Amino acid sequence: MLPKIQNAIKKTAPKIYPEIGFIMNFDGCCKGNPGLAGAGAVIYYNNDEIWTGTFFVGENATNNHSEYAGLILGMQQAVELDVKSLLVRGDSQLIINHMTGEYKCRSPNLIELYDKAKELEGKFDIIKYEHVLRNLNKRADELSNIAVDNYLLTQKIRN
Repeated sequence: MLPKIQNAIKKTAPKIYPEIGFIMNFDGCCKGNPGLAGAGAVIYYNNDEIWTGTFFVGENATNNHSEYAGLILGMQQAVELDVKSLLVRGDSQLIINHMTGEYKCRSPNLIELYDKAKELEGKFDIIKYEHVLRNLNKRADELSNIAVDNYLLTQKIRN
């Protein structure tokens, strides 16, 4: 007689992940690389836009520098808003992979920015990073371009 086979499927409780209501998208743009560079970030709470920011990075900055500037700009504002749980989304695979530890930041031009972002990261209880395609990052992209456009406008007015 053969042994009776028991149901081998073991039921486990579903994993519960805390829901993150705050989402920050960041982006950087560069007109030439290096060239005129801008950064932008937007913070959403439960899909409502609650804050936007722009920053002119410089006249001779790289795209990666401007991406980090967007990340830092958004993280600083999230800290000011006393956000404790944050989902950070960006279309720069390099920056996202630096922040998750998948890539090591070795560029002398980026280490200071990376260190600043990591310092800000420590101010959150929960922080997650997600790479998104460019078409899902349009608002942050728009803000980074506004930073450059506003700079060009002020230069035009001065001349």
